[in-house]
Amino acid sequence: MSVNYNVLGLIFASMHDSYVSELTLRRTMGSIPFGGRYRLIDFPLSNFVNSGVTEVGVITKSNYGSLLDHLGSGREWDLARKKGGLHLLPPYSQTGNTGGIYKGRLDAMNNVWSFIEHSSAKYVICANADVVKTIDFNKVLAQHKETEADVTVVYQKAAYDSSVNKCATILEFDEDKRLTAALVEPQLSGECNVWLEMLIINKETLNKIVPDAASRGEYSFTRTIMQEKNKELKIVGYEHCGKFMHIDSISNYYKANMALLDTDTRASLFKDNRPVFTKVGDSAPVKYGLESSIKNSFIADGCIIEGTVENSVLFRGVKVGKGAVVKDSILMQGTKVGADCELKGVITDKNAVIGDGNHINGSEASPTYIKKDSNIAPQV
Repeated sequence: MSVNYNVLGLIFASMHDSYVSELTLRRTMGSIPFGGRYRLIDFPLSNFVNSGVTEVGVITKSNYGSLLDHLGSGREWDLARKKGGLHLLPPYSQTGNTGGIYKGRLDAMNNVWSFIEHSSAKYVICANADVVKTIDFNKVLAQHKETEADVTVVYQKAAYDSSVNKCATILEFDEDKRLTAALVEPQLSGECNVWLEMLIINKETLNKIVPDAASRGEYSFTRTIMQEKNKELKIVGYEHCGKFMHIDSISNYYKANMALLDTDTRASLFKDNRPVFTKVGDSAPVKYGLESSIKNSFIADGCIIEGTVENSVLFRGVKVGKGAVVKDSILMQGTKVGADCELKGVITDKNAVIGDGNHINGSEASPTYIKKDSNIAPQV
């Protein structure tokens, strides 16, 4: 992997928080736990690092305490360095008309413009934390240079259903792959060009559009640039293949975690040559009781399993009591399931306690969510 000092990475850690309000009540999108041991921000951050990008800015918004704790100095991603490295950028808008918090990508970039301006990078790669995807940005950058584009947007052909996908942007291109239309949450279904919320833009282009947008009170990159300026700017599409998950609802969060139990999905996201880095937990190995039974599940380190776990994802430090049955569920860090409980289609947030004898059911379309630090009394 060669280091690319010519590129600056920007991660919008809080884009679309409102679509998973249950999970972002006390955290930002980027710090949502995922896949047993990761946070959502681990995926775009690892994509940057694996592509040789060593200067990365993380734009926060609100409830970002757990995000700061997770990222720390950036050591786990080899971004604790004097030149470049990881930069945590403030959430407050400078436009004066948004109540102090930025409203969109252009507003956010205007807010942190001094950071972008002082970077020596020629290109800026932007990514959200709500799209789980493994990608080599070097290939996108190569096409961006070859086509001499102002902006390159990354998309994938995928099934789209407006009743299921809550915040998708559908792209249309001409025969030369130039963007002709960007449809925000269109009422349609079928195979479409779904924008993966990733793009490469020339810093020179940013230098023109960000101040101009600020002077006009415009804040949305999608509407202002991709919709209104696609004839003025050369915006080109880059098609990517492979698995991706868009975390735009509690149901899709549930489905994304469950998809990791599929071998092909894991192989697409977790590649040997493109590892997904995360904060090291240093927990003890899993402890299995004599009467425990595990089938087709992710069990993170530090768990103690004395009951049955099937088709489930368990994060670090989860405890499942004797006689308890956990099926088709996601149990976040520190969850304690009492004896003789039955859980099916359930998402528990961190440190939830479910007393003995409780029976809780949900479904794929409507999983039952139990809040962080909840304490459900035992059933007598």
